[in-house]
Amino acid sequence: MDVYEAVDSRRAVRAFSDEPVPREVLERVLAAARRAPSSGNLQPWQVYVVTGEPLAELKRRATARALAGDPGDEREYPMYPAELGPPYLDRFAAAADQRYAALGIERQDPQRPVKIAALNSGAFGAPVVLFCYLDRAMGPGQWADAGMYLQTVMLLLRAEGLHSCPQVMWTMYRETVGRLVGAEDGLVLLCGLAVGFERAGTPPVRTGRAEVAETVRFIGA
Repeated sequence: MDVYEAVDSRRAVRAFSDEPVPREVLERVLAAARRAPSSGNLQPWQVYVVTGEPLAELKRRATARALAGDPGDEREYPMYPAELGPPYLDRFAAAADQRYAALGIERQDPQRPVKIAALNSGAFGAPVVLFCYLDRAMGPGQWADAGMYLQTVMLLLRAEGLHSCPQVMWTMYRETVGRLVGAEDGLVLLCGLAVGFERAGTPPVRTGRAEVAETVRFIGA
């Protein structure tokens, strides 16, 4: 797959089929992703790949917490700034309405938060979830490295005909995840990444993007 095609076709899929993902494909992707940029070559990411019965058990535990209205574990880092103004809040609200309306969850639904949490905790049906951790001693630079690593993984998954969905929501159930994967206390969960084949017949949802002129300035050209 052409790099431009991989970038253009990558999107957060929220409807996966139960078709298993061959382990050799995951190994090939993760081996190639080692070439992702890493300042000082620290390679700070630690990844746990969960599938099969362990993933099914994790989904059951997390979904039970979600349906019970559990607010989740204390966050170790904020998902978004406390004061999120325009244009960022506008983009956030528009994308949220679009993606969850496609899943049949309207903004005015009083059960919206619980339904969203339950869908997320089931990883949207994905047969594989990668959990990305970093050592607690790492700083913002290494968190940026981890983001570039995950983007590399997602693009390589597209080259294999697979889709993905980054899920920061797993940090809400970080204690449940940590116990199941055996993560050491010195690690902090950055996010999960749902992986699989898109469910056939699912209408694609593509959130909008700002025009280049809104976010890019050319200096000296």
